[in-house]
Amino acid sequence: MSTPNIQMVDLTTQYKKIKPEIDEAIHRVLDSGHYILGKEVGEFEAAAAKYLGTKHAIGCASGTDALQVAMMALNIGPGDEVVTTPFTFVATTETIVLLGAKPVYVDIDPLTFNIDPGALEAAISPRTKAIMPVHLYGHAVDMDPLMAVARKHGIPVIEDTAQAMGSEYKGKKVGGIGELGCISFYPSKNLGAFGDAGMVVTNDDTLADKVRTIIMHGSRKRYHHESIGVNSRLDTLQAAILNVKLKYLEQWHEARRTAARFYNELFKGANLTTPFEAPYTRHIYHQYTVRLGNRDKVDALLNEKKIPHAVFYPIPLHLQEAYSSVGKPKGSFPVTERAAAEVLSLPMHTELTQEQQRTIASAVVESL
Repeated sequence: MSTPNIQMVDLTTQYKKIKPEIDEAIHRVLDSGHYILGKEVGEFEAAAAKYLGTKHAIGCASGTDALQVAMMALNIGPGDEVVTTPFTFVATTETIVLLGAKPVYVDIDPLTFNIDPGALEAAISPRTKAIMPVHLYGHAVDMDPLMAVARKHGIPVIEDTAQAMGSEYKGKKVGGIGELGCISFYPSKNLGAFGDAGMVVTNDDTLADKVRTIIMHGSRKRYHHESIGVNSRLDTLQAAILNVKLKYLEQWHEARRTAARFYNELFKGANLTTPFEAPYTRHIYHQYTVRLGNRDKVDALLNEKKIPHAVFYPIPLHLQEAYSSVGKPKGSFPVTERAAAEVLSLPMHTELTQEQQRTIASAVVESL
């Protein structure tokens, strides 16, 4: 069975629906000639801060840069520890190690796939300089107990909101709950640019000033460098595109939530576990991720049927070869390791039709 019309993420159809607005925004930048720090950057930052309910939103070059810059703003470096999850994209660990710090992992909740706040306290040490929860797949971390541990020990929290811009925790959008929030606008994200782009958000004026300085080579005034920085500006073209797309984000979240509900109906009675949505969150389904006891078999059969799917993430961070020096042996985080062996993400995007979902679900069920 060939299904060429089904895509893991359909960015082309989404673009065509708003093409006149996007093209106009792009050409406005081209006509201005202001490709770096043009007015569209400030306009998007203001719109994003308003949407998220944060005081500051600072554009940067990628979600990965956002994590690094946030830690630099907290002066994290060699000898420091950052507590985080082993079940996420490599950028989380990558940026910690690049700064000379050490990632300290905490196992995940089996239902949400997010860091388990109940296991957090045991990972805290005198060297802990930040806690970095990841709102995986668009589902918020249970932030109240996590923030309680952070406050008890006086440790700042950096929210990795790369996959969750617009997800809510008890009615508040994630990213602005901890000291800093980091967002990715990678093209496949719910709010995606036409290339790499990211953002750091905060309600702290001092941290906002540090972030703005760091992303500009550690400079407030041209050729005057007061601190170590990086080149991580959000370029004007991406800001213009994101500003157009931001207006549609809530509509797109609801489309994903509707698609998730339909998947759930289609999988009723099937031998798999559909995504959990805790009562404290509004899941925005960046990914629709099921759990399977026989994933390798399903994976092979879906490949035969040409049904797009993906595994996020097959190898936990504590078992990655590149980070073996700061890793842990197999068996250290059993909940994470089991999830890595069972998760499978299915096509999820704003253009998904019910006919496509029926085809996908039918293929999955037949493969079980």
